[in-house]
Amino acid sequence: MPSFDVVSEVDLQEVRNAVDQASREVANRFDFKDTHSHLELGDDAITIESSSEDRLTALRQVLEEKLVKRKVSLKAISYGDVQDASGSRSRQVVALNSGISSDKAKELNKFIKGLGIKGVQSQTQGEQLRVISKKRDHLQAVMSSLKEGDFGIPLDYQNFRD
Repeated sequence: MPSFDVVSEVDLQEVRNAVDQASREVANRFDFKDTHSHLELGDDAITIESSSEDRLTALRQVLEEKLVKRKVSLKAISYGDVQDASGSRSRQVVALNSGISSDKAKELNKFIKGLGIKGVQSQTQGEQLRVISKKRDHLQAVMSSLKEGDFGIPLDYQNFRD
C-alpha cells in the first residue's frame, strides 16, 4: 500500500556550518569588536553570549541570516530567556527542535482527517507520522496540503513508497 512519512528533522551539519560562519563573521565585524561575543553549538542547542542585550540581538540576527542561507528553517529553533551571565554579560540558549511532539502529531492527524480525502489514514509512530492510502494521488494531495499549512514546525516528507 502506498505511504509516506512526515518528519521534522534538523540537519545538524548545516547548523554546524551556519554557527561556524556566524562565528567567523562576528570575529571580523567592527561592531562586535571588544564585546567578546561568541556562539557555541551543543548537542541540541546553541548558546550565544555577548556583552549586552543589544549585541545579543545583533548576534541572534547574524545567526538567523546564516541559518537561512544554509537552508535551515527558522521554525526549527526556539529562543530561551535572556539570562545574566558573569561580568554583566548576557546569554541566551537557542534550542534546536527536531521530531514531532505528540500534540503536533494529534494536530497533524486532525488536519489530515479534516481534508476529507477518502481512504487516507494517518498514524503516529514515535516522532514521525505515517500517512497511508490506496491511491498515490491522494497521498500527493495530502502532501501538498501539509506544505501549504503552517504548523509551527518544519515538515519533511520521506519514504514515499508505492
